[in-house]
Amino acid sequence: MANKQSRLYVPKAPARPGDEPDFSYLALSPAGSVARPDANAKVADTAPLATSLVRVLDADHTAKGPWDPHLDAKELQVGLRNMLMTRIFDERMQRVQRQGKTSFYVKSTGEEAVSVAQAMALRPGDMLFPSYRNQGLFITRGSSLTDLMSQCLSNTRDMCKGRQLPVMSHTKQDNIFSISGNLTTQYPQAVGWAMASAIKGEQHIAAAWSGDGSTAEADFHHAVTFAAVYHAPVLLNVVYNQYAISTFQSFAGGENQTFAARGPGNGIAGVRVDGNDFLAVYAVTQRADERARAGAGAT
Repeated sequence: MANKQSRLYVPKAPARPGDEPDFSYLALSPAGSVARPDANAKVADTAPLATSLVRVLDADHTAKGPWDPHLDAKELQVGLRNMLMTRIFDERMQRVQRQGKTSFYVKSTGEEAVSVAQAMALRPGDMLFPSYRNQGLFITRGSSLTDLMSQCLSNTRDMCKGRQLPVMSHTKQDNIFSISGNLTTQYPQAVGWAMASAIKGEQHIAAAWSGDGSTAEADFHHAVTFAAVYHAPVLLNVVYNQYAISTFQSFAGGENQTFAARGPGNGIAGVRVDGNDFLAVYAVTQRADERARAGAGAT
């Protein structure tokens, strides 16, 4: 029998910088095609949600399926305004950074619906633990654009008093925790805050955000383990934006399974949702909110 030498497998990106992007590896579900199980469903019953893709808006911008949150015109206008404000703020601050007036700025282009829809679906008393592409959380919760700009410029109105990098804001009155430049530290912080809220018998929950690359960090796995064991009332968001400090998502383990599948694999509910679909993000957040407040655990 011939000896076969084992070889180390190294993931390959489907396109390099400057190449035509290739997203053929992504599995998408038609709008309105994914079932919406009960918010208190067992973790095992949520597994299909982690590999399909929840979408509400179809190609003609028509809301379809059981995930449609049926928001009224006023709520939709608020969501649109906050997303546009986030995009405009990003563009302005990017120019400021390029002009050398501030040292650092990270845009959230294409991720506005993630922050705005979730902030609208959650309650004011819930604590948010953002990453540095969640400007929409601050804008939706009513933070002053002047205050956010002042933080980036480290002037006398900087709420961080010059102790943080630009864009790493916080707001105590709006329950948004200080952003950390060390990736994914906000995950265990959010789980710990949620556990404390449950211990005190409060109805407040926590939500945290990270990118796909950060799921390879130990902090991510520590947080998910505690969330699963103690049924922490927390929402743990992985924003699959493929940045990962310019490293393709396969190096964070995203080639063989979706990032959402790490939920059921670790004992918590997982849902994969189109982050550019405002209605879908709102609906998925609503369901995760109901699940957390009912004591059914994290998502």
